[in-house]
Amino acid sequence: MQRLAVSEILQKIKNEEIFEAVAEDYSFTLKIDDYVPYVCGAVHDGHQFRKELWENCLHTEYERWFEEDPCTKEFVKTHPIVIAGCDSRFEYDLNRDPENAIYEDAWGKKLWKNPLGPRHHKQSMAKHATFYSVVHALISKLEEKFGALVVYDMHSYNWRRWEREVPVINLGTSNIDIDRFGDSVNEWSTSLSALKLPNDIEATTGINDTFQGNGYFLKFITENFQNTLVLATEFKKIYCDELRQLIFPEVVSAIEQQLQQKIKEHATAFYKTYSS
Repeated sequence: MQRLAVSEILQKIKNEEIFEAVAEDYSFTLKIDDYVPYVCGAVHDGHQFRKELWENCLHTEYERWFEEDPCTKEFVKTHPIVIAGCDSRFEYDLNRDPENAIYEDAWGKKLWKNPLGPRHHKQSMAKHATFYSVVHALISKLEEKFGALVVYDMHSYNWRRWEREVPVINLGTSNIDIDRFGDSVNEWSTSLSALKLPNDIEATTGINDTFQGNGYFLKFITENFQNTLVLATEFKKIYCDELRQLIFPEVVSAIEQQLQQKIKEHATAFYKTYSS
């Protein structure tokens, strides 16, 4: 993996180069093993939190971890194009628009002892803007090359706060063109419901059950690109113990191994249907 300036990353995308890089400021990673008509994204995978913010933050490291989406990059790591955030959403949230990306409070608790100063705010938002400049260049290149593509927008969610049964996988579709892409959404949901998971976990699926797909990553791509479907795919945190901060590697591995084939099959079917 190379450490590259954003200008270098943009140039490599323009030239259709194969590369794996971390941004110069270590805010995100991008791997392109091949130019294919699908992308895997994990915007909430990151856990980094700038040391200069530690003393001013009222949330503990565990509280931050609890609301992040650990292992979502791991789920899709083998696919040809993977873009993922490295920084915690508690510094700035890549799945929120620029005006709301820095939290004042988070999940009912004030985040900062003292409001962030202009310098801290500017530094975080520069990273947010940089990420989206690369997303725009990447999707532009792929739409130009293939005509249509699908983005698998991977997330996870805490299920213990729900007082009812919730699906193991939820797809959020409220901001995509269901009239046009509804069949592909249903095919993805059906495919995920066939996952074989350890520990007698049944891979139940839902659409707009726990979340509706209101994230900025999905909205940004959908609003800027007419022929790209973004599938906001949320896994219930059955792959970890939320309360003890334990990861269950056998569950993570089972999801990752099966998504190797399921994503490829779904993306191929999508391309055959929509590329023309």
